[in-house]
Amino acid sequence: MTITHNIGFPRIGVERELKRAQESYWAGKITQDELEAVGRELRARHWRVQADAGLSLIPVGDFAWYDHILEWTTLLGAVPARFGQASGQPVALDTLFRMGRGRAPTGTPTAACEMTKWFDTNYHYIVPELVPQQDYRVARSHLFDQIREAQALGHRVKPVIPGPLTWLWLGKGDAFVQGAADVNKLALLERLLPVYVQVLQTIKALGVQWVQIDEPILGLDLPLAWQQAYAEVYRTLATADVSILLATYFADLQDNTAVLKGLPVQGVHIDLVRGPEQLERVAGALNDDQVLSLGLIDGRNIWRTDLDQARHTVSQPAARRGDKLWLAPSCSLLHVPVDLEAEQELDAELKAWLSFATQKLDELRLLAASLDTPDDQATQQALQAQRDALLARRNSTRIHRADVGARMAAAGALTRDRRPFAERIAHQQAQLSLPSYPTTTIGSFPQTDEIRVLRRDWKRGALGDAAYEKAMRQEIEHVIRFQEKVGLDVLVHGEPERNDMVEYFGELLAGFAFTQNGWVQSYGSRCVKPPIIYGDVARPAPMTVAWSAYAQSLTDKPVKGMLTGPVTILQWSFVRDDQARETTCRQLALALRDEVNDLEAAGIRVIQIDEPAFREGLPLRRADWQRYLDWAVDCFRLSTSGVADATQIHTHMCYSEFNDIIESIAAMDADVITIETSRSNMELLEAFESFHYPNDIGPGVYDIHSPNVPQREWMVDLMKKAGARLPRERLWVNPDCGLKTRGWPETEAALVAMVEAARALRYT
Repeated sequence: MTITHNIGFPRIGVERELKRAQESYWAGKITQDELEAVGRELRARHWRVQADAGLSLIPVGDFAWYDHILEWTTLLGAVPARFGQASGQPVALDTLFRMGRGRAPTGTPTAACEMTKWFDTNYHYIVPELVPQQDYRVARSHLFDQIREAQALGHRVKPVIPGPLTWLWLGKGDAFVQGAADVNKLALLERLLPVYVQVLQTIKALGVQWVQIDEPILGLDLPLAWQQAYAEVYRTLATADVSILLATYFADLQDNTAVLKGLPVQGVHIDLVRGPEQLERVAGALNDDQVLSLGLIDGRNIWRTDLDQARHTVSQPAARRGDKLWLAPSCSLLHVPVDLEAEQELDAELKAWLSFATQKLDELRLLAASLDTPDDQATQQALQAQRDALLARRNSTRIHRADVGARMAAAGALTRDRRPFAERIAHQQAQLSLPSYPTTTIGSFPQTDEIRVLRRDWKRGALGDAAYEKAMRQEIEHVIRFQEKVGLDVLVHGEPERNDMVEYFGELLAGFAFTQNGWVQSYGSRCVKPPIIYGDVARPAPMTVAWSAYAQSLTDKPVKGMLTGPVTILQWSFVRDDQARETTCRQLALALRDEVNDLEAAGIRVIQIDEPAFREGLPLRRADWQRYLDWAVDCFRLSTSGVADATQIHTHMCYSEFNDIIESIAAMDADVITIETSRSNMELLEAFESFHYPNDIGPGVYDIHSPNVPQREWMVDLMKKAGARLPRERLWVNPDCGLKTRGWPETEAALVAMVEAARALRYT
């Protein structure tokens, strides 16, 4: 029988049970024992779902309290000194939380570790902090405890751990460079590998045969020294005498395929969704006695799988390799919602086209059955149902719109250019009269339970339109008056009407659909519910103009119109897979262009089009970058270039590395860009300094992903570091990101301190 397994399963629970338990624990509403009980229940439930799908091996170690890389970092004992970890003592769960978010119910609050995007996904991992003389040790037992949990429930387990080279590549420190060709990191292997061997030996002693070691950096452009390191690293790990499945995903291995030849591992997993051309090449690099695991079910999107095509792909390798060929999703199912059956209100036609994590395991089981028992009647009926659903989607009249097609055909004639920045900024300053170090926020203000209840009741029809609009206007006025009192220079309306920066716009655009429980984890307890782009995108009516115009009517200070950019809407949605992503992005850009022009016509003179996912969309291989960057920049400029010189265009990006794409960021030609820099201590400004970035920039001085309130002196020092790199007259003062997830007391204290910091800077 065909061996099936899973690379990883979502952690949060179908109703976000983990999120609620985490936040209750952080707020002191439940004990740590109660929190851990929720974790055990979720793990048991998810293992049962996977066992019921017939998986031969169940992943263990994919569960995480905050982030799987942070889990591994704490297991290795790699805790930065500022967290006060006692030598030789186990790393406590609260220490893990303080590393992730800056504070926990116990322990001294301190600066959280840096957070950045997990490859080209919208998941964020906590960056390991590397120290040259770090003493690694097994400092937590959670992995072994969870193996015992699963075994006690009768499951045959496959522990999942990050590979040593991937973990080092993702880490950074004062002596090292994150993700760069830094061979100095490789010197840490001497101290690191003995702990890996110890972990593998402990796993073997628990009666485990297979361990999945994730090395997704094999999808990147690796320097020769890193490629060569694999042989020695895995020769060392082989001494633990446990079967290793080396897992890669997100990309074709390309030249890194050569790393696999002679590598002492018992199996290799590859992603055939993202790298379909690599099958024969990778198969040729393996010995006949090595397992080849094929990822044929898309772990990053929610459309049903063409199982006939998948079966065709796998049929010849299956005939050649027999039981040495395994089947799996392409990557961890962390990136898709848990269960489609939780969607009770989703349109029936559309629902028939979809597959969430639980259903993807059913597809995997059906694919295996089509190989093992192809003549079975139930198998044939299930395969036919899959074909019918795919055919219905292809033939649906809901997907294509003639008016959108006509507008796309004419889009090439639309301008993407504005006058040079030096000319524009003079017009903008004459109109806005801003002081030096102007202050603003990124857009959203705290969303209280009361606001969420109002939105919920209105959507359910329990609150009328007039009452809802009155309540939202009251909240907008409260936010405006607060900002005036604090002394901010460019205000926002606070976005009380928005549930999410992407979902809100998708609800007002044609071609989108939405779920009730289609949640995926973004970071920590932060979950998002990506909309589904199933058809051509158009804007039936203005989306933000009325709210922004009302806010502007309340104050003489400029109020920013707030939009999410086309690339970010694309990246943070589940996107149709029947046309090129750039085509969908241009449809979004045209819709947003209309919104930008309408905001300007309504008297809004500052308009922010956020693109935090701009770098996230970058292909993993450098050779593919320019094509993406060309159309991504074009889409942004298509959105923004229809306005007058005096209208100031802002954009926002967060938790990204900018060095290698700074030319394209400059080519976007936003008048002001705001970025995250507080966790990275202004390090990200190096790219803007070296490039001599010509436009205005707001380096974030307030880490909104931590509940800690920054001190005025801390923010002054950060801005002085920024002023040493960039001209003072080009600098803005702002938080790292929106304030939606923060509470009002900490927000008020932080913004008061931020404005005081800006005023202090003006007189230094």
